[in-house]
Amino acid sequence: MSFIYSDSNKRYHTLDYYYKHKYKKKVFKVSLNANFSCPNKDGTKGIGGCIYCSKLGSGDFAGNQNLDLVTQFRKVESVMRKKWPNALTIGYFQANTNTYDTVEHLKEKYETILNLDGVIGLNIATRPDAISKECLDYLEELSKRTDLVIELGLQTIHEKTSKLINRGHDLACFDTMVKKLRQRNIDVVVHIINGLPYETKEDMIKTIKYLNKMDIQGIKIHMLHILSDTKLAIMYQKDNFPVLTKEEYVDIVCDQLEFLRPEIVIHRITGDPKVEDLIAPTWLIKKFGVLNEIDKEMARRDSYQGKMIK
Repeated sequence: MSFIYSDSNKRYHTLDYYYKHKYKKKVFKVSLNANFSCPNKDGTKGIGGCIYCSKLGSGDFAGNQNLDLVTQFRKVESVMRKKWPNALTIGYFQANTNTYDTVEHLKEKYETILNLDGVIGLNIATRPDAISKECLDYLEELSKRTDLVIELGLQTIHEKTSKLINRGHDLACFDTMVKKLRQRNIDVVVHIINGLPYETKEDMIKTIKYLNKMDIQGIKIHMLHILSDTKLAIMYQKDNFPVLTKEEYVDIVCDQLEFLRPEIVIHRITGDPKVEDLIAPTWLIKKFGVLNEIDKEMARRDSYQGKMIK
């Protein structure tokens, strides 16, 4: 079996495949911490942020916020270039909410990275309730001269779960921002989380089916991981809600892939926790083991991304 967007054993549309066919060479991302805040932490939308969010604002593998952006970039780049000396690079503004500032400050930070040699684009992680009209105007202009991707956190379509995790915005807000971005021809990647407290397998598949009908270009599928010093950790210790096993997670992801259009790029397909802070599930530590199990299950099913779309 040969999946249309694969030149390996993968039966889904990987980011590596997408970049290699777009640029004809290796592309890697450099994660950055630009020391942004978040409207769900500073009181604008809420206090304390989402219950799973770490102290570093989901940027545990981003750069050191005490270093300037160029220094952060060069430290990571120097390591990556030992493996891929001729690769192109993308600056990934990862930690916290990376459009939550004045356009003047955003320009200063984004353009600093874009001006570096070999940088072909930016990935900007943010929230659907934190992109102003002025910011949209700037992003539209930016998208015309670089490879721009806006990563929107959604996590789930289910309002009950959104309130439980203190997400701070509703599904309508997300829908509206996707439409605004796409009207300006800006690519959108959506973050979702499998294994959120009390969600069923059917709930998680409904989230995928919903997103499949939207004009999105990519998706990141995360596995919920419980980190120390988070509100989620307190809830887990108190309520002991069930956490997905590796087998359950693999089964759900394979089902989700079957309901996604083949052209949607899979930017991430498992969690990537900071080991020293991880409480559960411990099977996430072996990331490549999870990836291999997904590949094996897709092969066992003789399945592929988009198989269940009619």
